Amino acid sequence: MRIRRSISVVAIFAMLASNASPMWAANKDMVTLQTQVQALQDQMARMQQSFDERMGVMKSLMDQNTDSINKVTASIAAMNELVQKQQTAGGAQADQLSGQIQALNDSIDELKARLTKVSKQMDDMQAAQQTAAASQAAQQAQAAALAAAPPPDVLYNNGLRDYNAGKNDLATQEFSDYVKFYPNTDLAGNSYFYLAELQFKQANYQEAIKNYDLVIQNFPSGNKAASAELKKGYAQIELGQKDAGIATLHHVIQRYPRTNEALQAKEKIRKAGS
Repeated sequence: MRIRRSISVVAIFAMLASNASPMWAANKDMVTLQTQVQALQDQMARMQQSFDERMGVMKSLMDQNTDSINKVTASIAAMNELVQKQQTAGGAQADQLSGQIQALNDSIDELKARLTKVSKQMDDMQAAQQTAAASQAAQQAQAAALAAAPPPDVLYNNGLRDYNAGKNDLATQEFSDYVKFYPNTDLAGNSYFYLAELQFKQANYQEAIKNYDLVIQNFPSGNKAASAELKKGYAQIELGQKDAGIATLHHVIQRYPRTNEALQAKEKIRKAGS
């Protein structure tokens, strides 16, 4: 009697642990996302402080350059007037003043170039600040959406229920939400597979292949990997890509030789006449 009671207790704890796993994964994702958002906020604060300091320095520099340009412009105007007065007095003196005016014009060009460079730096800093602000807003929106999302097991089971009930639009939305909010869980592979199946039913073979590939590449050890590769071969054949489809089916037979998917692949190849 004690042995049976111990086995029952162990079984109950095992069930609780298996049910808690998806929730724990979701909570872990939430903590990770919140940590990233906080780090981004701290970085934004530091960038804002640095931006304000640099903007102050640049504004002061631009004000100084503007004052210099104004003074030089006034000097040039005065010298032009002087040149006109001295033209009758002697050609040598006029030439000397013209040379000084040319030097001043060169100084103005240099100052203008410096102002252009400073303006570009200010524009680049403003663009960087806007990009960081947009990234922070996106992170916060993602965190809010994840907080409002149903638990992963509930969302997946709802999608599977509606899929089996033929409620394709609702199931598509639920499986899409699952891979959006919980992309790193084991059931994400299943969700991609069912999304591909829904697209296959609608003869949207190209999009179906993309989702089958996500299962094959990202969840190769998942329980839908063999089925995903089999159905990818079917979809390729439906698209008229017979050679590629047959090659995919041969790969199913090679990789999963003792599975029902391998038998189906052989039958499909036979019917295709290859």
